[in-house]
Amino acid sequence: MSVTEPAPVAPPPAPPVHEGILRRQSLRESAARTYARSLPIVPVRARGLTIEGADGRRYLDCLSGAGTLALGHNHPVVLEAIRKVIDSGAPLHVLDLATPVKDAFTTELFATLPREFADNARIQFCGPAGTDAVEAAFKLVRAATGRDGLLTFTGAYHGMTAGALEASGGARDVRVTRLPFPQDYRCPFGIGGERGAALGARWTEHLLDDEKGGVPAPAGMIVEPVQGEGGVNPAPDAWLRRMREITRARSIPLIADEVQTGVGRTGAFWAVEHSGIVPDVMVLSKAIGGSLPLAVIVYRSELDLWQPGAHAGTFRGNQLAMAAGAATLAYVRENGLAERAAALGARMLDSLRKLRVDHPGIGDVRGRGLMIGLELVDPEAAPLPAEADDHAPAPPPDPALARAVQQECLDRGLIVELGGRHSAVVRLLPPLTLTDEQASAVVDRLADALAAAERSPHRRAAAGPTT
Repeated sequence: MSVTEPAPVAPPPAPPVHEGILRRQSLRESAARTYARSLPIVPVRARGLTIEGADGRRYLDCLSGAGTLALGHNHPVVLEAIRKVIDSGAPLHVLDLATPVKDAFTTELFATLPREFADNARIQFCGPAGTDAVEAAFKLVRAATGRDGLLTFTGAYHGMTAGALEASGGARDVRVTRLPFPQDYRCPFGIGGERGAALGARWTEHLLDDEKGGVPAPAGMIVEPVQGEGGVNPAPDAWLRRMREITRARSIPLIADEVQTGVGRTGAFWAVEHSGIVPDVMVLSKAIGGSLPLAVIVYRSELDLWQPGAHAGTFRGNQLAMAAGAATLAYVRENGLAERAAALGARMLDSLRKLRVDHPGIGDVRGRGLMIGLELVDPEAAPLPAEADDHAPAPPPDPALARAVQQECLDRGLIVELGGRHSAVVRLLPPLTLTDEQASAVVDRLADALAAAERSPHRRAAAGPTT
């Protein structure tokens, strides 16, 4: 009697490559990782608006490196600028020495700045990140004025280093005075509109002039022309002009944080141009490096009282970033992409506002240019208390719905970010090269994701804790 050999048992299939990469990331990287938690994808190729993951899926990227990618992923002019430097044999690391690449970048940058500002400006190369430039700006104004205090605004975000965090919303520091930032939807005074903004400006003026107000002598005021991480809150132009008047009258340097709003993002090359103000200091990063790390401050020459070495850093002279940045600045300027962002952003805002008819979970749609936010709310919950009879109370924010929408977007091949004080604002930061067809696809996918998230009876549990 013959014995039949048992059939070999096939080994279990290996998990997909991207799952192994994600698993190793979760085991090796710190608990502080952020985007990797809400966006569990492994990008391997990208071009323009589109990212391809290791699993073969394609995504429309409306995060754009948190606004870094003005021209989208791997734009030809950026790649050509990088290759040109590499092929030339030029040194890639030169500290802060002068180079042709650096000179070309500085010349192009100054050509984009408001003329009244650029004609009397100095530049300081700070280091790789926007938070480094914020720190440099604080050090600059403190050295120039001999004062130590800072004026910042509720909902602000200026970076993750110690000084930048002190100036951001939620921090505690005795040198920082936090002032009300005007909003229509959730006005801190319960009024909204021009009246609410004017009241905020009047309060600022009163506080600064009150000898018993407890405000440390301010070395500077820092403001975002559009709050990004704070929930896409555009500063009203008239209010921003008033802040400029208040600071100028009291010899307080005004610092404009244009890290996320700059290089055409809001529909003007620099967001301060909407109001026509000329700040004393501009903080620049993200898009100015053309996708590579670069951060600078540009400021009035009268503030340039630093001694040599007063603010230094090893990686101030990133030649590849300067080349990519100069190419990006020139492309945005020569092709009118800021104007394009203004027009396309207005159409997207209009389309998104129309969604409110069928989606009561959309509390507010706001933004400027291609910097767009949708604040999601719980329309069935009791509204937050109104502080004035003429300003309707807003429903409470719904961070669980926002997280569910973000996940539904990802399932539909759309990458979006969340922001705002309660992480209930869905944020869109598409590249300035966005086409009309792509803009329509983004709106359609977002609308579909919102409908799916609203239908799900388990969305709150699936979205996780709200704290």
